[in-house]
Amino acid sequence: MSDYSNYSILEEAEPARVPIWREVMWPAEWALLRASPAYYGIGVPKGDRSEAVVIIPGFMGSDFYLMEFRFWLRRMGYKAYQSRIGRNTECLNISGERITKTVTRAYERTGKKVHLIGHSLGGILARGVARTHPEMVASVVTMGSPFRAIRAHPLVLTAGDFIRSTIRSRHPSDEIKADCFTGYCSCTYVQALHHDLPEEVAQRAIYTKTDGVVDWQYCINDHPERDIEVKGTHVGLAFHAGVYGHVAHFYDDLAKGNA
Repeated sequence: MSDYSNYSILEEAEPARVPIWREVMWPAEWALLRASPAYYGIGVPKGDRSEAVVIIPGFMGSDFYLMEFRFWLRRMGYKAYQSRIGRNTECLNISGERITKTVTRAYERTGKKVHLIGHSLGGILARGVARTHPEMVASVVTMGSPFRAIRAHPLVLTAGDFIRSTIRSRHPSDEIKADCFTGYCSCTYVQALHHDLPEEVAQRAIYTKTDGVVDWQYCINDHPERDIEVKGTHVGLAFHAGVYGHVAHFYDDLAKGNA
């Protein structure tokens, strides 16, 4: 992998040789979560119910499958919000605007900058929103998000081609261009990805080397303090006890000024 000491992204989508069959194991992570002390708030720091977190679903997913994560965050003392983007199969600029509305509402209600958590494509959207509106965003946590390049299993790339064609059919106007849903898209929230996040926005990139959907090497910053490895599946990152624990400690460190 290239040296990413200077932030850059690769726009061209390419297939990744990743073991997608491993993704059938994600229900085990969902089950193990309930056996974890972190799930019950044991051994993890808690918030004071004054800060908001917006959680954004991955490609083709909706807020529904992240319900477990939101409920856990609320038990841990945070105001957890749905993204309200619907199913994540829309033009990224439209999804980015919807997330921005949710972030604005959370920011106005709490009077504090908002934390963003994004799974897979949701993490890419989170980074786009944070780069575009850093005045409202405190931190971004990405989970298996290939924000350095589109490197995914061929089946995922094929699904992306299909989604792109449906987007263009839903929006038959000049605003939805042929490169929509690609790294070449010229929309605001995709172009924002060509730059690293501002220093005032804290960030963590959680990844797994056994990811069966995307190439984990493009889900990291190559920064030891920002990149967190866990063992598991791509889908299972949304239900991973280690991820939950890392998030709780990250927010605690931010509150104490240690992150």
